[in-house]
Amino acid sequence: MSTISRMGVPEREGARTMRLSAILRPSMQRPSVQRSSMLRSSIGLAVLASAFVLSAAQAQTGTGTPGSWPQRPVRIVVPFDAGGIADITARVLAERLTQSTNQQVVVENRPGAGGVVATETVVKAAPDGHTLLLISNGNAVSATLFRSLPYDIVRDVAPVSTLGFFDMVILANGDARYATLADLLADARARPGKLNAGTISIGSTQNLSAELFKSMAGIDLQTVPFKSTSAVVSALRSGDVQVGFELLGPVYAQVRAGALRVLAVASNRRFPGLPSVPTAAEAGVPGYQASSWNGIAAPAATPRPIVERIAAEMALALAVPELRQRLSDLGVEARASTPAALHELLVAEIAKWKGVIERAHIERQ
Repeated sequence: MSTISRMGVPEREGARTMRLSAILRPSMQRPSVQRSSMLRSSIGLAVLASAFVLSAAQAQTGTGTPGSWPQRPVRIVVPFDAGGIADITARVLAERLTQSTNQQVVVENRPGAGGVVATETVVKAAPDGHTLLLISNGNAVSATLFRSLPYDIVRDVAPVSTLGFFDMVILANGDARYATLADLLADARARPGKLNAGTISIGSTQNLSAELFKSMAGIDLQTVPFKSTSAVVSALRSGDVQVGFELLGPVYAQVRAGALRVLAVASNRRFPGLPSVPTAAEAGVPGYQASSWNGIAAPAATPRPIVERIAAEMALALAVPELRQRLSDLGVEARASTPAALHELLVAEIAKWKGVIERAHIERQ
């Protein structure tokens, strides 16, 4: 009977037995050689054992290869109340990721303190990709608006991907005499300080967008802050304010019904659902841009392969036509990005809103 040798040549059983016998006869080796061989064997076993333990740990924590995520249910911590546009976008994404990853992805609402509560929760979470943050331009504003934060939003999170962009719109009442943004600008310049602009609370993106508009358009409007979007709409309808600055999503139904009129979109491109409405730059205020956005971030120490895996899953999810249409109906443009692009956006937004806050002399909180 013969077997195959390491060179692929058949060898007889007797020759094979002699070769194995030589390998297995440590007593015939010199003592120093035997000890060296045993040491190498011990080291080899230790290395193999370490590799096995590391592999097992990675499998349990999800910090190994990109394919290791997710290993258990994932939560997206949202710094807003349930039912708002931002919350809905997170839930739409979570639903799709649940389908694509075969793991439950849930939304956890943790509103409070301008997003500080939710952000701190994620910053302190295990960096394994199973606790994520719905980050937004609100985080960029808070970086300047608050005197002190328990984290550094640039240093302490790992950006993953943008999720949605929310166009800011400049509004008038449906039967107002302003048919275009140019009409509003002409009236404001003819009557400086006489027109009122409604926004939600001081320091909000809407409020800062109005301040930025005043500065770039070179006009004097009285900015009037309200507690809610519904209060801004009521003031527009009653004539207490002549113009409003609000995200399109919460007022989209009233715009389509004709109760409110959009004079301009405050982004760098027209909103697909309102193709005839120009951007503010097209309508007379060059360079003006004030859209809102959100995205997903993870704790800073999350391994790069996991971050990239989540970003890839998000890109696939946000390319699904049904999902895109669902968000578009809410006035949201679904748009994925690379982790690097989200990082650049966050840094640029912090610098942008810092300048607006300082120019408007808004008191830090």
